Formats: sequence, C-alpha cells, structure tokens
Amino acid sequence: MNTKQTYCGNIAIIGKVNVGKSTLINQIIEKKISIVSRKKNTTQSNIIGIKTQKYYQSIYIDTPGVISEKKFFFHKTIKNLTLIIFVVDRLFWTKDDENILNRIKKNSIPIIIVINKIDKIKNKEALLPFINFLKKKNITTEIIPISAKNTKSAIELNKIIQSYLPKNPHIYPKDYITENSHFFTVSEIIRETLILFLRDELPSMLKVKIERFQIRGNKQLYIRAIILVKNIRQKKIIIGTNGEKIKKISIRSRFGIEKEFAQKTHLILWVKVNL
Repeated sequence: MNTKQTYCGNIAIIGKVNVGKSTLINQIIEKKISIVSRKKNTTQSNIIGIKTQKYYQSIYIDTPGVISEKKFFFHKTIKNLTLIIFVVDRLFWTKDDENILNRIKKNSIPIIIVINKIDKIKNKEALLPFINFLKKKNITTEIIPISAKNTKSAIELNKIIQSYLPKNPHIYPKDYITENSHFFTVSEIIRETLILFLRDELPSMLKVKIERFQIRGNKQLYIRAIILVKNIRQKKIIIGTNGEKIKKISIRSRFGIEKEFAQKTHLILWVKVNL
C-alpha cells in the first residue's frame, strides 16, 4: 500500500496584547475560532486551531497577550513546539517585545517574526530599516511583513509554516479545526457581543457559562447561558435600562450563533452575580 508521508507540528503564536494574533489565527484557519477585539486581554485561554491541508497539519496555540516578563508564561507551552510565530505591531518595538524575544531566543525552536498591520503603514519604505533592525537581534529566523486581515497574507504565511513541519502522523481528523467544544464557541460569541456593546464598560472579570446546549427534534438549537459578574453595578450595566441592553446583546449573540452553526437558535441569557 502506497502511503503518503504526513507532516504535523505545534505552533505557538505569541506577542503583546492586540497585535493581531487572534485575527491571524482566524485567517489561517479560515474560521472564527478566536475572538477579535480592541479591548486588552480578551483571549482568556489557549485556543487551539487546527489547519489540515492534504499531508500537512498545523496545530496553533493562541496565547493571551504578554504584558510584562513577570506575566510571561511561555514556559508552559514550550514543550513539544515545532515553531514560534512572534507577532509585532507594525514598526513599533517596545521593551515588552524585547523581553519576549530575549526569552524565546533561549530555546532552539525556530522563530518567525511577523510584522503585522502593514496595511496601516503609510510609508512602506520605513519597513526595510525596521526589518534590518530586527535582523541585528542575532536570531536565526524569518521576518515576514503581513496584514493579518488579508487572506493572501495568511495563505503565504501558512505555506512557510508548513515547510517547518516535521514528519509525523496527523493527530486530528482532517475536518477538525478546533479542540474547543460547542460550549466554548457559543461562550466566545456571547463574549464578543458583550465587548461590542459594552466596550470600556465591560467588566474585566466577566465570564460566560453555558448551562444548556441542546439540539431538539426540529433541528433547532436551544441554548441557556449565564453571564457571571462580580457585583450588582456590573449586572445593571449589562442589563441596561428596562432590560434594553441585554435584549440587544441576546439578539446579536443569537445571530452570531445561527451564522456559526447554520441552525435556527433559541437563546436565553441571564446575568448573575457570582464571581
């Protein structure tokens, strides 16, 4: 029997907050599996995205943004990594970037530095000096300018990533794009809607718990979710005057869930003080 060689590896995507890591993963996987927001620290866990193309399977680890070296937890995900994608924001290089780079340089894992959001750089000639600046950091790496919102950029980056994958059997079936359950996907959609409507009023400790996810005989989804906050004031903010805000959040969340699962959805949202 002629069996084709397969390739598989783990890739960590790291960087400061809001440099575009979630957007990049969503583009590569071609599906929204990691919420996108302008609010800091909206990614709450290591979301694993899986990209399988013929003989290549890339398993992506989306890490919450690193604010300082003290909060840097890369050591928790370093084991069994094939590649590190270090995302930086345009031409901005900060002390936090330097701290992250110094930490990952200590390992023998290949690094690709992705200069993201280049679509927002008016003077593209400024890119070359910045690339040369990064090259002087004494790293054996590739430096790739992209716009994570651009599909073509994601396709090209994915090809480069595949070239690093070692010979391994695939871990997941080819149709898997995430390890996360439907519960997780629904909670992320609701959280993204909360961010959209609340913006700066959004409680930093807010959590979403899915109590029920049921597909009934009519093929419709019945979902009951609780938004957990830490005090009455936060609860009132989310509910709004006469319940108008929670109603809008519920409607928008339901649309997002229906789009994701392609099924008519009945959604019940509650707000509870329990953190």
